[in-house]
Amino acid sequence: MNDAVEDLIALLDLEQIELNLYRGHSPETSWQRVFGGQVIGQALMAAYRTVDEDRICHSLHAYFIRPGDPKVPILYEVDRARDGRSFTTRRVIAIQHGRQIFNLAASFQVKEKGFEHQAPMPTVPAPEDLPTDRERREAIMDRLPEEMRTHFARPRPIEMRAVSPQQFIDPSPADPEFKVWFRSAIPMPTSVAMQQSVLAYASDMTLLDTCIRPHGVSWLSGKLQSASLDHAMWFHHPFSTDDWMLYVQDSPSAVGARGFNRGSIFTRDGLLVASVAQEGLIRYRG
Repeated sequence: MNDAVEDLIALLDLEQIELNLYRGHSPETSWQRVFGGQVIGQALMAAYRTVDEDRICHSLHAYFIRPGDPKVPILYEVDRARDGRSFTTRRVIAIQHGRQIFNLAASFQVKEKGFEHQAPMPTVPAPEDLPTDRERREAIMDRLPEEMRTHFARPRPIEMRAVSPQQFIDPSPADPEFKVWFRSAIPMPTSVAMQQSVLAYASDMTLLDTCIRPHGVSWLSGKLQSASLDHAMWFHHPFSTDDWMLYVQDSPSAVGARGFNRGSIFTRDGLLVASVAQEGLIRYRG
């Protein structure tokens, strides 16, 4: 099995240490702070551990409060806010060093039938016709400082192929839109809880980059401070992260050192399976 995927599965397989209390860890390859998508995925998995199996998460809303420390475990405390006839609500607090670093509210629903409509998926090149993210990274490896190379070249559990990518170094300004195909590097466990947690993890990988595209800056410059401030997801249909999905992202606004981003996630055959919104911190010290 791909080691990076094995690590992601292990990250999401939380240890229960008491009723409503779970412990998660970070990979040894974490750099400076815990990746936001990891905390979202772990918190969603903690919530799932307290919910009846016939209920599926349809939405989550989260706030990043403090940077996560990758050197120590994260405790996830679940508040069983409500168990209703159709909906279940959970609140999850992530704790390190005795303080909240993150909180999440998630709602779960029994399956129901109702009206259906969706926005269409845009027409883009197929993933097989695009360079891999790894190929793009390897092409500039010799231009990076030594201390960045290991982190930049590390194996990743999510394979990505970008449509109209910017350069990693000295990018030219571009429209505040970004489309990328992605899938898990190898098949993942098929449970709904795992699939949604993996998608939540992946949804934070490229979204914040969208709001800096018009400004021609790169985090590799060392001059950009960026971090997710909040994150929201709505799950519309079942999906498999083993299959290629298209992440269509745009940024309607950047103001006050904050960038707002939206995303729509489609299956390869055009089914809209999830929607995402996020605001992030973007400070440039040129």
